[in-house]
Amino acid sequence: MSPQQLSPSVRRVAIVGGARIPFARSDGPYATASNQQMLTAALDGLVERYGLQEPGAVGEFVAGAVLKHSRDFNLARETVLGSALHPRTPAYDIQQACGTGLQAVIAAANKIALGQTESAVAGGADTASDAPLGVNDRLRRILLEARRAKTAGARLKALAKVRPSHLVPDIPRNAEPRTGLSMGEHAAVTARAWGIGRAAQDELAAASHQRLAAAYERGFFQDLVIPFRGLARDQNLRPGSTVEKLAALKPVFGLDHPDPTMTAGNSTPLTDGAATVLLASEEWARERGLTPLAYLTAYETAAVDFVDGDVAGGEDGLLMAPAYAVPRMLERAGLDLADFELIEIHEAFASQVLATLAAWEKRGLGTVDRDRLNVAGSSLATGHPFAATGARIVATLAKLLAERDAPARGLISVCAAGGQGVTAILERA
Repeated sequence: MSPQQLSPSVRRVAIVGGARIPFARSDGPYATASNQQMLTAALDGLVERYGLQEPGAVGEFVAGAVLKHSRDFNLARETVLGSALHPRTPAYDIQQACGTGLQAVIAAANKIALGQTESAVAGGADTASDAPLGVNDRLRRILLEARRAKTAGARLKALAKVRPSHLVPDIPRNAEPRTGLSMGEHAAVTARAWGIGRAAQDELAAASHQRLAAAYERGFFQDLVIPFRGLARDQNLRPGSTVEKLAALKPVFGLDHPDPTMTAGNSTPLTDGAATVLLASEEWARERGLTPLAYLTAYETAAVDFVDGDVAGGEDGLLMAPAYAVPRMLERAGLDLADFELIEIHEAFASQVLATLAAWEKRGLGTVDRDRLNVAGSSLATGHPFAATGARIVATLAKLLAERDAPARGLISVCAAGGQGVTAILERA
């Protein structure tokens, strides 16, 4: 291999466009839709919009899901085979909890930047409605024993151990394996540590709904959202949300402490949905007469020790990794928060967004003007299908930047289960 092959030049990566289906509340319109069906619908919308049907149009498809059945072991490739993309398009799965969609974008972008492919589609899907149910572990052990048996008698002896209690399925839990606490309970600990109050959380949640509603009303999502199973808008959207209405809701997390602040209204609901993003080299876009919306110019991941670290002090809260990733990324890029016209923070919980902002300020990054934050709404209003959120945010931010006449930058911050965070920078030249 030549030195030139070892050290290839790095190219700019263009965000050309995106397509997603409306996000739906779990056990609602998409209750019978699989990850593959939802992801295929989003991908087909992208393929049709940008004319990607011919062989070789897309170099690669990378996507993932957090809640996966065993049948989804090859989700991205099976989605390609069931879509309008050419069947010779290679594909692979990726997963990093709620950061999956953004990590898929980063993985695709890296190959484009290094010249290994000219175009790629990244995305993700998740269904809380069709979450996999595991076999009761005691029943699993008995079935394995029966499978290993050498004789029919030994097999019957093993199966005779089955009891009615063994038929109860292993239902997925929204809890961290290391702590046993749900994401909401972890967020409640962080909210107390950073002194995040109820009124501020409800204000942020109401703004998310109002801004998403305004974006739909002005037609912003017309070329980003593909109708699916009777939905044309995100089902969780409540255009009439106000601080006063949200204040009437009862807390649902942190109930073991006085004055809990986190409610169903300032937390994201369980959601079903899928989203995709088209990335390419500038040459590929130019040859097809497509104008890039923005460029992906930097990204960073981080993790916190939410098990044994400074959890009570807020520094190592489960969802606080972006408080470490963003400063590192900005230092490497020679930027600070004042250099960004738009900032997108995934709204897993309103308290988590506010704690992240407080942590950035503590680390000397400055304050974020709310007029720059989640200007078209975010997860509190759209909902949060885990692996789809990153792709949704990338496509939304890229279009928001493209609407501006002057050059502009946008920052993306996504927290994820397992104490992780994925962040990125988009720029409009």
